[in-house]
Amino acid sequence: MFSTVLIANRGEIAVRIIRTLRTMGVTSVAVYTEADAGALHVREADHALQVPKYLDMGAIVAAARDAGAQAVHPGYGFLAENPQFARLCAKEGLVFIGPPAEAIEAMGDKIRAKATVAAAGVPVVPGGAEPADDLRAWNVFPALIKPSAGGGGKGMVLVRAAGELPEALESARRTAVNAFGDGTLLIERFIENPRHIEIQVLADTHGAVVHLGERECSLQRRHQKIIEEAPSPFVTPETRAAMGAAAVEAARSVGYTGAGTVEFIVDGTTGDYHFMEMNTRLQVEHPVTELVTDVDLVELQLRVAAGEPLTFTQSEVRLRGHAVEARVYAEDPARGFLPTGGRVLALAEPSGVRVDSSLAAGTVVGSDFDPMLSKVVAWAPTREEALRALDRALGRTTVLGVTTNIPFLRALVTRPEVVAGELDTGLVERVLPGLDLSAATPADVLAVAALIFHDAPAGRDPWDVADGWRVGERAWTTLRLESREGVREVAVRGLPTAAEIRLPGAAAGRPPAEREAVPKDAVRQEAARTEGVPEEGVPGAVVWLPAVPAKVRVAGERAVLTLGGRVASYTFARDGETVWIGRDGGAWALTRHRIGDPGDRPGAAGGGDGVVRSPMPGTVLLVKAAVGDEVTKDQPLVVVEAMKMEHTVTAPVDGVVRELPVRAGQSVDMDAVLAVVEA
Repeated sequence: MFSTVLIANRGEIAVRIIRTLRTMGVTSVAVYTEADAGALHVREADHALQVPKYLDMGAIVAAARDAGAQAVHPGYGFLAENPQFARLCAKEGLVFIGPPAEAIEAMGDKIRAKATVAAAGVPVVPGGAEPADDLRAWNVFPALIKPSAGGGGKGMVLVRAAGELPEALESARRTAVNAFGDGTLLIERFIENPRHIEIQVLADTHGAVVHLGERECSLQRRHQKIIEEAPSPFVTPETRAAMGAAAVEAARSVGYTGAGTVEFIVDGTTGDYHFMEMNTRLQVEHPVTELVTDVDLVELQLRVAAGEPLTFTQSEVRLRGHAVEARVYAEDPARGFLPTGGRVLALAEPSGVRVDSSLAAGTVVGSDFDPMLSKVVAWAPTREEALRALDRALGRTTVLGVTTNIPFLRALVTRPEVVAGELDTGLVERVLPGLDLSAATPADVLAVAALIFHDAPAGRDPWDVADGWRVGERAWTTLRLESREGVREVAVRGLPTAAEIRLPGAAAGRPPAEREAVPKDAVRQEAARTEGVPEEGVPGAVVWLPAVPAKVRVAGERAVLTLGGRVASYTFARDGETVWIGRDGGAWALTRHRIGDPGDRPGAAGGGDGVVRSPMPGTVLLVKAAVGDEVTKDQPLVVVEAMKMEHTVTAPVDGVVRELPVRAGQSVDMDAVLAVVEA
């Protein structure tokens, strides 16, 4: 066995590999870029060396030599499926913990892979491929376009009609070139009601190849997996044996060694399965297989790479219980799942389940890498119990400072279709309209934030304490709190440990869509002058709910609220004039506004004023207009890319482009001005 292994990766997968190396008594060496100097994988490794980029093969190999490593584990992503890197490692006397470069090449090219496995008798989906075929002439719809060199769903485009094909080919080719350096595409007949089911295979250098059962990966969004499970609720023992045998033959056909995954598209009606691709690396979702088979796939990768034979046969593989994994992403479901970012101010991860994570308080989540932050994985004797355990674990997960998809994951795993196992790759998109993704700030969260802002530091001049003291009845203090919904007002009087609080109700004379509005400027100014609360009947004023006793007790990162006799606990963190409140997996950011401060955040993608803003932090990929151009409403103006995702920003109105202050390659913040269109 190796004494020292370098991990050519970052984030949660690097931390996960370090865990196995530590168990095996193998020294771990991490690499990091300048931006990752304080990352958890750097702190967890036995040694860490800085490199210019994670894709710098020469620097990675030099770091391995400097550290005295005998082998390199590539994790997934970055260099994991790069045959040139595998060859460079071999040239420098390092063992690449993965399959031979020839197997990576054979399966990395989807066109070649389909031909290879078809020759081995594995069923494939009908389609065409460049350069042999002109994809513009394809006339069987719906169809799926894929980059030949791609993986992870990046660049895949579903085309429903012939009129969509030219633009879809352009988009897929651009993504393929940017992500993989190869714009070659293929097209396949799209299978309706499809399930995405994959088989984990393992092969040693002595000719043994086995499979470890299947994983159901049908819960996807934009072809990216969200929730995976093992075993599949759809697969019978007979189908498992047949698909497993096909996967083993696919691996044998390219002389595969190590851990790999053969992915199949399965007709959810007939059960017919077709080869899609083979991932020649460890999968993100490998923990569910580990939990139901009681194996450590990273350890097996290491032992195979060291030349050891597998110690079990196919007949000895047993599946035990059920495991479900949810991927926690830095993305905002309320804004179309666009990537987010920020600094982790507070973190709570659940116990009693498996958590693969690289998060820590202080971690900065940027736009340079994939938005996945962690994985929460639950095991139980039955699928129903595993889903419930996962939901409870997500409810005990809190990330403050970075908006995540945790509430969306909880809503998804409790959907009736998911509980019943009635899955297909289009299910998530179909049920999205029925999920509450608004993340509206609950009244109790407003109360916690208001009382925290209302708190006075110890030792302050008693005349500065905002308790509303005066001769006679105490005065109300009105706090203006901005959240994603806009500005809300909360009125407090007394001390935070013994206060009364008034929360906004429905505004008089307003339609339901505009409830809980704040007072107009004149009303607000009058309220400030009298130090009182706006009264009912005043046009545009807040209609307050009845005052209730409230108090908050703060200890570290926990805040305990008593509101009208009900007690609840929250995680909180304060960042200047913004306080983050976490509860049940949700997180809300509220910023205090003073009288005279701007009342609303700028719109994310544009507005009636013609100002077009970036919907996410990222990099300008394309500028599709110029100053002076006449444009129509919804015409593409700028393409912004972040975390391997493209977002096209369009004109909000018909008009003329008057300002266009960005260029291709420029980094932009969320809500940065991209263009101004004059109506």
